[in-house]
Amino acid sequence: MMKSFFRLLTELYSRKAISRVTGAFAQSRVSRKLIPRFAGIYGIRLEDAEKPWNEYVSLNDFFTRRLKNGLRPIDMSPHIVVSPVDAAITGMGPISEGLILNVKGQDYTIDEMLNFSPRAVSYKNGFYFVLYLSPTDYHRIHTPIEGDIIEKEHIPGKVYPVNEFGLRQMRRVLSRNERLITYMQHEDGEIAVVKVGAMNVSSIQYVSPLPQRPGRGDELAYFQFGSTVVLLMETDTFESRTDLQVGSKVKMGQILGFVKRKS
Repeated sequence: MMKSFFRLLTELYSRKAISRVTGAFAQSRVSRKLIPRFAGIYGIRLEDAEKPWNEYVSLNDFFTRRLKNGLRPIDMSPHIVVSPVDAAITGMGPISEGLILNVKGQDYTIDEMLNFSPRAVSYKNGFYFVLYLSPTDYHRIHTPIEGDIIEKEHIPGKVYPVNEFGLRQMRRVLSRNERLITYMQHEDGEIAVVKVGAMNVSSIQYVSPLPQRPGRGDELAYFQFGSTVVLLMETDTFESRTDLQVGSKVKMGQILGFVKRKS
């Protein structure tokens, strides 16, 4: 009974109008007074931010903060894919005939995830990561590999929560929520960086200017409040680190796995 009630409540709060109201407050100057309290509640280290907290004009400005130089070193080993974000891994594994299996008890199709793009066929038997960013995490998204941005797509949708409750209790939120997809071509294949919006997220924004060929670890986009990145690797192009598993924490710039070299 209570589960049904919370599901209904989440449905109501997933409406864009409500999300816009909360987003507008987070972008107001009034909200900046909440920054120290927000940081205290979520254990955010104010000293890691690029600027003192009182130089941010709003809570949202602080939330999308950059970090001080050097706090997220990018692993520059050859032929690797790095994490584009600070996150917890909530799903990972091989894609099986176009299916992402058992992400918090639910299956997803690549077709749905990529909005039935013709490019979906390239990922039919690839590899995926679901990377969840909590409010505690640094919320800028970086490129996982050096390569050319060959296509971008914005997919309007819901703003369901992408936390434990949302992934388990709501129906396939990763393919129903608003998404911003970036396809990148690297030397040995293709990667799709799927940025999934969430409750109270007013938008997902690309950095400006966005380079045509960003280097590994360059800024790509940012979330305005917590969300998830689904990282998809093309069929036969990727081998994951063996020590990673669902529940592992990763930092932006750390190795996720290795690119399979073309013969």
